[in-house]
Formats: sequence, C-alpha cells, structure tokens
Amino acid sequence: QVQLVESGGGLVQAGGSLRLSCAASGRSFSTYTMGWFRQAPGKEREFVAAINWSGDIPYYAGSVRGRFTISRDNAKNTVYLQMNSLTPEDTAVYYCARKGTGYFSASYQTKNYDQWGQGTQVTVSS
Repeated sequence: QVQLVESGGGLVQAGGSLRLSCAASGRSFSTYTMGWFRQAPGKEREFVAAINWSGDIPYYAGSVRGRFTISRDNAKNTVYLQMNSLTPEDTAVYYCARKGTGYFSASYQTKNYDQWGQGTQVTVSS
C-alpha cells in the first residue's frame, strides 16, 4: 500500500505562484504514471495534470496548460506541480494520485487511479 502526502498549498493572491509536492512511500513509485487532480467546493474532482513514469511526457488539462508544470524526481519519490499565474478559479483542494490502470491517454480519468493523497488546500484571492 503506497502512501501519498501532499504539501505546499496555501493562500496566494491572483497572479501568484505555488509549488505543490507529493511524496510517495514504497519502492515502485518510478514505475507509475502520477497525476494531480483538484476539487472545488460543490464541484466534481477534475483532472489537472499527469506525468509518465520517466518524467518526460506531461499531460495537462486545457484550463491549466501553459500555466502549470508537472514534474517528478524518482530518486526522491516525489511529484511536483508548479502553478503560475494563479486565478481565483484555481481555488480547490489539490490531490495527487497514482495511476494504476489504463493507457496514458486516459490519464484524465479518475477511475484509472488507485491511490490518492489526502489533499492540500490552494486558495487564490482576487
């Protein structure tokens, strides 16, 4: 059973930046695609970004492409989400997750993820 622990959330003004981290336990981290999702109050959880096992292929939701960057450091069992040009619409709880099944092109689907972190709150003020 892998454990995922997010950190780096907080309160930031519109236009600002934050970097989220997700530290994973376990020895098989480097073999899995990892993803970031977010959930705003009253809304469904939505896909933000994913990165393949080696870290050279990212995949972004259209709403964050060009502003967010996903990366990973397999030596540290950690995946990151650099968020720039934040807007109030980015306010949500952000979750990292391990993708257990499905093609990489289906990384946007929550059903393909089998392990989730507890989430970290990101609040962007206007």
